[in-house]
Amino acid sequence: MDRKIRVAVVGASGRMGREVVKTVLTEPDMELVAGVDRSTGPVDLGRLVGLEPCGVAMHTDLELALVESGVDVMVDFTAPQTAYAHTSLAITHGIRPVIGTTGFTPEQIEDLDKQCRENGLGGLIAPNFSIGAILMMKFAAQASKYFPHLEIIEYHGDQKLDAPSGTSIKTAEMISEVREEIRQGNPHEEETIEGSRGGLYNGFRIHSVRLPGIFAQQEVIMASPGQTLKIRHDSHERSSYMPGVALAIRKVMTYEGMIYGFEHFID
Repeated sequence: MDRKIRVAVVGASGRMGREVVKTVLTEPDMELVAGVDRSTGPVDLGRLVGLEPCGVAMHTDLELALVESGVDVMVDFTAPQTAYAHTSLAITHGIRPVIGTTGFTPEQIEDLDKQCRENGLGGLIAPNFSIGAILMMKFAAQASKYFPHLEIIEYHGDQKLDAPSGTSIKTAEMISEVREEIRQGNPHEEETIEGSRGGLYNGFRIHSVRLPGIFAQQEVIMASPGQTLKIRHDSHERSSYMPGVALAIRKVMTYEGMIYGFEHFID
């Protein structure tokens, strides 16, 4: 498109929101036109992220911000409790949603896809925007054809609310698309401490570690007689997600329908 993509960031004062604001302000083909956060006053968004003032003040009313600002794309990294309503509201106003919040049900994703198509809009829901993490998922899915005995271990900080993480669930879904469900381990296995074997997903286990000082890590451990294969990705800071967010903002301008999973943008 000839003009810049006009972007609104919801949850703009949050840790991920601030990174998105900074990214949009520094991308030459994007224009930050709105930031929304109910807990923050009308601060200039450039100052909020340590840059020069940009002339865009924080909104507290999402719908008002979307209507007044001529938004093309809404980026939302808020909470599962509000993400569905935010996404539906954006689509209603002809705005393409890029959602980094997990917790959507398959029925909600199907409904949002229908809304997008009815309005001629593209949208994206992605548990993880890190290109490295997406490659990890793809490699794990490919390897699971040959190493069907596997477990997933994901590590996050102790303030993370959901377990397992959206990334590990998406990894499990991708693996399950190509791996036949099998029974792993001893059929007479017994947990002497409940939960010690992790959560069961299509015959394999997902383990969630929550400790202070950890940002985001995940490994898929695969094994067969005489050998193991470990595929691991570590994110050390939120900036690792921003190239993916920028790519997503551009991509949703080019198609119709709601896509679930950033891996669809990575060949």
